[in-house]
Amino acid sequence: MDYETKNKITLIVIAFIVGIWIGWSIYSGGSTKSIPGGTPAPIQTETTGGTSMAIGDYDVDIKYLYEYDVDALVIHTHNYPGFDIDSKLVPKDVALAWGSVAQFNETIDFHWSQSGRWYRWKADSYDEIAPVGGVEGVNTQSANNHLIAADAVVKSQIKKIRRGDHVHLKGYLVNVDATKSNGNYFYWYSSTSREDTGDGACEVFYVTSVDFK
Repeated sequence: MDYETKNKITLIVIAFIVGIWIGWSIYSGGSTKSIPGGTPAPIQTETTGGTSMAIGDYDVDIKYLYEYDVDALVIHTHNYPGFDIDSKLVPKDVALAWGSVAQFNETIDFHWSQSGRWYRWKADSYDEIAPVGGVEGVNTQSANNHLIAADAVVKSQIKKIRRGDHVHLKGYLVNVDATKSNGNYFYWYSSTSREDTGDGACEVFYVTSVDFK
């Protein structure tokens, strides 16, 4: 085997190992950090109003449902690059945890992951998640968030959010309706409860400020 062939094989093996590591990190995803004492539950206050923007050929109408204030641990993030309207509107989802989940995240072997605009979690046993209230406790103290940046400054801050960060986000839970001149229609409606699960349970979050703590 010549030197060049050996080098190619070595590079392929290294790329394969790196690929496995990246795939596992995306799947397992859980931050090993926690927030001592946890954080309060998100605060939402009913409101009215809204805003609008243009994204490509779409006219986007954003209706405010609630003012939303969340102080939380970032348990996972996932980027959605692309040219479709949802990727342009929300290029990054952020999964957040608060309360006892944020407090015990470091000691519980959570496996957090995100894909297809969903977040998912696993734990090794029911006993392990008893300190956070079991399955219900995890589901009601964590959520996936579709983040819409209010301006360029906020967009830049959202890009900086990483797994393990302690962040304080403010803005609005919103419903999004978008129309195109050819009649195409797109909508994305926010959950307004921390107790729902499954399809439609994510928060569509129009973010006006990002603070790292």
